[in-house]
Amino acid sequence: QVFPSQDPLDRADFNAVEYINALFPTEQSLANIDEVVNKIRLKIRRLDDNIRTVVRGQTNVGQDGRQALEEAQKAIQQLFGKIKDIKDKAEKSEQMVKEITRDIKQLDHAKRHLTTSITTLNHLHMLAGGVDSLEAMTRRRQYGEVANLLQGVVNVLEHFNKYMGIPQIRQLSERVKAAQNELGQQILADFEEAFPSQGTKRPGGPSNVLRDACLVANVLDPRIKQEIIKKFIKQHLSEYLVLFQENQDVAWLDKIDRRYAWIKRQLVDYEEKFGRMFPQEWCMTERIAVEFCHVTRTELAKIMRTRAKEIEVKLLLFAIQRTTNFEGLLAKRFSGCTLADGTVKKPEVPPPSTNPFLEDETGTETDEIVIEKSDSDKPKKPKVPDNPFHGIVSKCFEPHLYVYIESQDKNLSELIDRFVADFKAQGPPKPNVDEGGAVLPSCADLFVYYKKCMVQCSQLSTGEPMIALTTIFQKYLREYAWKILSGNLPKTTSSSGGLTITSLLKEKEGSEVAKFTLEELCLICSILSTAEYCLATTQQLEEKLKEKVDASLVERINLTGEMDTFSIVISNSIQLLVQDLDAACDPALTAMSKMQWQNVEHVGDQSPYVTSVILHIKQNVPIIRDNLASTRKYFTQFCIKFANSFIPKFINHLFKCKPISMVGAEQLLLDTHSLKMVLLDLPSIGSQVVRKAPASYTKIVVKGMTRAEMILKVVMAPHEPPVVFVDNYIKLLADCSTDTFQKILDMKGLKRSEQSSMLDLFRQRLPAPPSGAENSVSLSLSAPTPEQESSRIRKLEKLIKKRL
Repeated sequence: QVFPSQDPLDRADFNAVEYINALFPTEQSLANIDEVVNKIRLKIRRLDDNIRTVVRGQTNVGQDGRQALEEAQKAIQQLFGKIKDIKDKAEKSEQMVKEITRDIKQLDHAKRHLTTSITTLNHLHMLAGGVDSLEAMTRRRQYGEVANLLQGVVNVLEHFNKYMGIPQIRQLSERVKAAQNELGQQILADFEEAFPSQGTKRPGGPSNVLRDACLVANVLDPRIKQEIIKKFIKQHLSEYLVLFQENQDVAWLDKIDRRYAWIKRQLVDYEEKFGRMFPQEWCMTERIAVEFCHVTRTELAKIMRTRAKEIEVKLLLFAIQRTTNFEGLLAKRFSGCTLADGTVKKPEVPPPSTNPFLEDETGTETDEIVIEKSDSDKPKKPKVPDNPFHGIVSKCFEPHLYVYIESQDKNLSELIDRFVADFKAQGPPKPNVDEGGAVLPSCADLFVYYKKCMVQCSQLSTGEPMIALTTIFQKYLREYAWKILSGNLPKTTSSSGGLTITSLLKEKEGSEVAKFTLEELCLICSILSTAEYCLATTQQLEEKLKEKVDASLVERINLTGEMDTFSIVISNSIQLLVQDLDAACDPALTAMSKMQWQNVEHVGDQSPYVTSVILHIKQNVPIIRDNLASTRKYFTQFCIKFANSFIPKFINHLFKCKPISMVGAEQLLLDTHSLKMVLLDLPSIGSQVVRKAPASYTKIVVKGMTRAEMILKVVMAPHEPPVVFVDNYIKLLADCSTDTFQKILDMKGLKRSEQSSMLDLFRQRLPAPPSGAENSVSLSLSAPTPEQESSRIRKLEKLIKKRL
């Protein structure tokens, strides 16, 4: 590993036999044996010389190593001696420094103690002198000097907290506390003398003594300050309690303005007379206003409980409006700082709403509410700042808001009755194809009134009254849906007024009309559009009500039932439109089933009944589409429901066409294809703008009408041999029902005996598991048919392509 080598002699697994065989691979190579032996001997001698040299060199290295080790040991001993000397010198230096600085440390301690002693003595001198001066000034009522001195004495006394174990210091501290108590009682007595409790007004103006006394009260116990404020405000509002007693005429709600006018005058009078007496940070003006609000709320609640039967909605709204205006005035004048100090609890303010119903009344708002879908993606900023005084007085009106709720119940009932009367008087809306199905004006009026009520009630309360108002909203949303919308839907008649074959064949184009008139169709579309608008608006209304109400009451607001009611109106409207068009097509289908198809001699253009069906579709569908232009999804629903109703009915009438000749079947196949093309084009029929029909509708039409075509192709196929006919039927229709097969046989006009054998064969040929043949409908017969039949089918296909 240390000296890698490629020589075979150096390998650990050396094999002498293999090595010799490698040197002498043949007999002829033995001629060089002497030369090889000499080379090996020479190599051995060289190896011996190398070994000898290495051994001798190793002997000398050992001696040199021992000599170097001895020299290293000597050097370490010398280094250790030097380190010891340095350590001894460092200890001596440290001892010398300590001796030098010992005196300096003693001087430092002495200086610090002396400084502390001098400072403490100065504080003690100040404290003793301050206490004496404080007692003397207190007796002389020199409050101006006392205010500054007392603060200084209190600050100095804090330095002696750790010396309270000394009797003299403790005695000075007790004297300071006694002086503070004496000052507090003396100041309260001075205020009691200046503002006697029995009087309503102070006999003289404010004095400088009281102003300085307020400065002293700032330094004293906070209870002294609170007592002064409480007594002053109580004395200041004593006149208010007398003037607006419960038995006074001015105390009732109709004269509530006088209460707020009185406090405004009092605040102005206070500013003039006593504004400079109290420190500005006491906010006395705001405190007087806040206490007035509390007293007013208590007094109003008491008198409203006593005279609850006299409260009318106009009077209540008048009082609430004046009160909320006053609260707004307070919010502009004061900051509300006194509401957070524990004296008054700050009322909860509802979170800012993104309700589009709360748009500025003075803005460019119209009488109609327009709710855009993007409102939920664009949160609006609150229009007014947070009012800390909201509800401070008006909270007392909340227990009596049932009067307001009952009034709104009555007003909405009258509004619904007026809508009903107006509709009967004015009749259905005029057809307006250009604008699409117009929403009934009463719908906008209803939600405008809802907006007004919701804004008004949310300003009064966000609690139970909002829940009660929501219940009223639900009640009249349902009444609007049934009385205005469902109640005015046109009624269908039972008589069909069917057509005979003769009349159908002889009728002129345009002579038939639908069961509903143009005005009735427009009315149905208008009611459908109105119901859709009400559905979307009710959903928005629910969201806005949840935003306005307290968080604890959000779960109690649920307008799902009302939205379901409008959905029912929409479904009924669509069903009426489908039934009308479906009934208009019934006579044509009846005429189709009564025609003598076995007597048809040649294939011509489309039959008269097809023309009649197309005529009715072209008459009704454009009107419905234009009037539902704003509600495209419901027009698509109409088309799907009509296709689901018409196609099965057409197939049922197709089964009634019996017997059918070969030419008759070809004519019916041509008619079926024509109807298929018309139905595929139904959503855009008669429109200048051609739109692709929805995929869901196209799928229904293709599936249904293809089945009708397959039925006719089976009828056209020869019934001989029976096995081929049955197999073709199973392949084309994939219908395992014997009833359908029986109807096919009836259409072909087979005798009962032939039908019986065919039915037995059909039951035998039915596959046990359902096959996937249903989705692989072929457009031509795969089994071999007679040459003549094949020619007739090709001729029919050419005729259809020519028409297309």
